[in-house]
Amino acid sequence: MTGASSVALALAPDILIIALGMLLGRFFDNTLWVALDKLCFYVFFPALMFTAAAARPIGLSDIASIGVAVWVLMGLGFVLALPLRRIGPASFLDFAGVWQTAWRFNAGLAFVVAQALPEEAAALIAVAIGLAVPLANVLAVGALARGAGQTMGPIFKAIVTNPFFLASSAGLLVGATGHAVPGTAELALDRLANVAIPAALLSIGASLSLHVLCGLNGLTGGFHLIKLVLLPLCALGLAELMALSPTQTSIIVLFAALPTAAAAQTLAVRFGADRRAPAAIIAQSTGLACVTLPVWIALIV
Repeated sequence: MTGASSVALALAPDILIIALGMLLGRFFDNTLWVALDKLCFYVFFPALMFTAAAARPIGLSDIASIGVAVWVLMGLGFVLALPLRRIGPASFLDFAGVWQTAWRFNAGLAFVVAQALPEEAAALIAVAIGLAVPLANVLAVGALARGAGQTMGPIFKAIVTNPFFLASSAGLLVGATGHAVPGTAELALDRLANVAIPAALLSIGASLSLHVLCGLNGLTGGFHLIKLVLLPLCALGLAELMALSPTQTSIIVLFAALPTAAAAQTLAVRFGADRRAPAAIIAQSTGLACVTLPVWIALIV
């Protein structure tokens, strides 16, 4: 069995759950999926990130290498997408709403795809996401705040109160100190963590629309080219330049190849930007990643 086919086979159950989400999305009201997304953001994925990061001690070299790599990759997404301003919305605020999709990432899908990687990869992907969340917020909130004419004051609060950042930081602290979580609490966290991936897959499926997936244009295509093709290529070059280990390389390539985050639409709306363009990019990016991610994983496993 080839690398690509083995990866596709490993992801097949997840694709089926996404397809089920597409079906259920036609029958259940949108408020259900909004509520499920909130549970994933505030409860299920923080539990998953904490348990993954706390599962084993993470070396400082891993933290430093992965941290630098994901920060560089997000910075590249920020810079590479800026020229799309020329074909983007006239309003800088509306452009900022879509600009953020070039460096933001679907953390939920990261843990799904990490199942195709070696076991230790789950802990390292938690490190990558935990370190990436603050910069992702700084860049996105900064651009939107500028477009909306707001101050930068809320950025720090948004960073330090982000559930992903708090959970991954706490998990790294537990793993580094070697203190075990009490048995009952550990079981409760494990059960919450087990809900995260199927819940996220159903929600991803519910957000997909064949009409939206077919509505590619020059602007959205440019963002997908950057996020799903150019950044993973940059990650391979960066891994070579930094002399990363095979496991570290697989993590940063996976991170770079992730589709953009669904939270981009929520953040755009919060600052008053147009929600339609980021919503379309999110749906298209998620659908296209079902094709591109297995290819990238096959290259690194």
